[in-house]
Amino acid sequence: MIRCLAIDDEFLALEVIENYVGRLPFLVLAGTFTNPLEALPLLADEPVDLLFLDIEMPDIGGLTFLRALKKAPLVIFTTAYSQFAPEGFEVDAVDYLIKPIPFDRFLKGVQKAQQRLQPSATTSQPDHLFIKSDYKTLRVALNEILYIEGMKDYVCIHTTGQSINTLLSITGLLEKLPAATFIRVHRSFVIALDKIDSIERNTILIGETKIPIGDQYRDELMKRVSP
Repeated sequence: MIRCLAIDDEFLALEVIENYVGRLPFLVLAGTFTNPLEALPLLADEPVDLLFLDIEMPDIGGLTFLRALKKAPLVIFTTAYSQFAPEGFEVDAVDYLIKPIPFDRFLKGVQKAQQRLQPSATTSQPDHLFIKSDYKTLRVALNEILYIEGMKDYVCIHTTGQSINTLLSITGLLEKLPAATFIRVHRSFVIALDKIDSIERNTILIGETKIPIGDQYRDELMKRVSP
């Protein structure tokens, strides 16, 4: 679990972060604050791994606040102004997110923090799968998977470079994939969230491929992609 804290002088921005954090099972939100100074007691008394921090705030700016901390957690800056990005990375920020923040961009930032906090996670959460196809065992990089299609007697994994057929069931394959980045959207389809180009009514577009959205999967999908 990653304990995180959000500081932003805008209530709406805090609501967005709280919503996004709630969708990711490996994040726990320790608190939200509109004034950075009010967060000091919590930062001093409780372990916080990750800080979502606005830069432009009336009483004290995010950069000034961060530099004043004796022991700062990892930080992801959230701001409406791109001109502060160089300063943000000077203080070794994990990421720099420009408002309004889409969920997929938020997810990428959190995954960067996860890698820093859990450097050994690659053993338990590899970035690839080994898939048996015909008489071969193929190494498939997770970040190359576009979507997975369940056929009658087999499953087809569509990647950026090839399509791979395997006798695994779609349910069995889904269990091997990280829940933060893959979601089932139809009885016969699993997609990579960060590969979605657009959603139009009951159809997801990944490149030129149209993928149907099943009624029972629609609500969860819209929660995961809504800003």
